[in-house]
Amino acid sequence: MDIKREDLLQLYYYLKLTRRLEDRVTSLYHQGKILGGAWTSNGTEAVSVGYGYALEKDDIAAPYFRDMGVFLIRGISAKRIMAQYMGKKTGVTGGKEGNVHIGDLNFGVFAFPSHLADNYPVGTGAALAFKMRGEKRVVAACTGDGGTSRGDFHEGMNFAGVRKLPIVFICNNNQYAYTTPLRLQMAIKNVAERALAYGIPSKFVDGNNIVEVYTAAKEAYEIARNGGGPTFIECKTMRMHGHSEHDSAKYVPRELLEEWKKKDPILNMEKYLMENNIVKKEELDGVESRVKKEIEEAESFAEESPYPNPEDGLNGLYATPIEEE
Repeated sequence: MDIKREDLLQLYYYLKLTRRLEDRVTSLYHQGKILGGAWTSNGTEAVSVGYGYALEKDDIAAPYFRDMGVFLIRGISAKRIMAQYMGKKTGVTGGKEGNVHIGDLNFGVFAFPSHLADNYPVGTGAALAFKMRGEKRVVAACTGDGGTSRGDFHEGMNFAGVRKLPIVFICNNNQYAYTTPLRLQMAIKNVAERALAYGIPSKFVDGNNIVEVYTAAKEAYEIARNGGGPTFIECKTMRMHGHSEHDSAKYVPRELLEEWKKKDPILNMEKYLMENNIVKKEELDGVESRVKKEIEEAESFAEESPYPNPEDGLNGLYATPIEEE
């Protein structure tokens, strides 16, 4: 698949924006400025950016908590996300929800009900609605390798396979379900094999190669959009931080981290762009400057934003009653 130059540059921009935003969140967390924990996608950004960028405007994303790239691509700004992490009124949920529970249906993003595979059946429900209405829209739902061991993963996959729904299931296989390595989670070699039991075609790609992720997702979306049913895509990558920033990840062999450090998705993309004469170094430097400015502005916006009023805690909890005439 030929990818336009401007799209390749946008993929690189979102890789950098995702990394820098989460790096800053991590730094602020250690300074005590973040309310709650901090979970990042460090080392796995190509997964969310790749499948998120391949979606069309009217499609729906059902991401999980390491999918920062999807939030940004769909239009949830770095300012709102930073404010969300600081518990401010200008955050995505107005300061009323856990900091990584980000979603906004105005941008076609479901807020996930949990960090695991709960969004698979939720996304499947949306895909069923699209099919019943005859709409050429698709859903992309993502979870980690650990999420594929849960019951809701299998329920969503089975229903989508039986009904041939327009949904693409993404798996961010980052090798560890919290502290449990993949070899202790399942007896099969590839997570993608699990989809075959439900009659769903599956494939695995290099999750640190954003061109591979984007291409695989784009092709799967077109199959789903045209009535071909779901696809399962396993993205093989490596979580370079702990499960969250309070986790030192001492259970991960240092040599494994060193091996994956050489496969960093941003370095991979820079190499691809330079070796194929798509960009000059000055353009990459320009992206870095642009991203740095955006993150600084997002942090200032969040710090200057107010906290929610106590009475705001009751807003949005109940349906607005209909007043009788």
